[in-house]
Amino acid sequence: MTTQSNTPAGWYPDPHGAAQTLRYWDGAQWTEHTNPAQQGAGQVPQQQTGPQQAAAHIPQQQGADAKVQRQVQRQAGVAAGGAGGGTLFTEPVLVVNQKAKLIELTNEYKVMDQNGRELGAVTEVGQSALKKILRFVSSLDQFMTHKLEIRDAHGQPQLVLTRPAKFFKSRVIVTRPDGSPVGEIVQQNMIGKINFAMNADGRQVGAIKAENWRAWNFAIVDHADNEVARITKTWEGLAKTLFTTADNYVLQIHYQLPEPLLSLVVATALTVDTALKQDSRGWG
Repeated sequence: MTTQSNTPAGWYPDPHGAAQTLRYWDGAQWTEHTNPAQQGAGQVPQQQTGPQQAAAHIPQQQGADAKVQRQVQRQAGVAAGGAGGGTLFTEPVLVVNQKAKLIELTNEYKVMDQNGRELGAVTEVGQSALKKILRFVSSLDQFMTHKLEIRDAHGQPQLVLTRPAKFFKSRVIVTRPDGSPVGEIVQQNMIGKINFAMNADGRQVGAIKAENWRAWNFAIVDHADNEVARITKTWEGLAKTLFTTADNYVLQIHYQLPEPLLSLVVATALTVDTALKQDSRGWG
């Protein structure tokens, strides 16, 4: 089945579950070409020439950030792995750190790879002056509409997240920058372990499941309930915890995913924070 995808062509772990096997993704769909994982898979199959890796256009950045590496390896428990494709949609680990502010009027996040190299950012857009005032004096803004853009390292929007006004359960609509739909992430319950359904094209393609009632860590599963990714909330530090609402998350994607599941998974860490954690501030 052909799908719209931001994932560059290349060899990835077989999504069909074959052990120690790589399957070729041609940039739009999985092909019939496979290779043993232990063999070099650098060659592109004949008649399957894919687009140039997007990572080639990422500007040169500084070396690894030891603080981010500790956040990933020690706090989130993610073992150091090989480099990904250098973009929001090709890295196996995304580190999402909310910018700490004593007075938070706009949600802003930095998105990095497992070594601290910046891949993009997320920022809240379309806030009116009235909403900022309400956010300053109360927590009533949590019931209003919120809209965020996920931008790449060049500042170009890649996904748009819209959480419509709500009272109890949250719903986040995920679209492309041109407005074409990707899917929705819908909160399923309010009591106990919080769960979200990931829906696309009128069907459920996955789910986000809290592992405890505090809703700090989440397992992300596909339509068959197989775990495909994981979100782990990491400690921000004493000062941030006491004086700000900033949250830090590590998103680990276990293997290359097809669209639209990939885009929905990339959006999950932001969805969890916007839909759930930001609502835990109470009434001000």
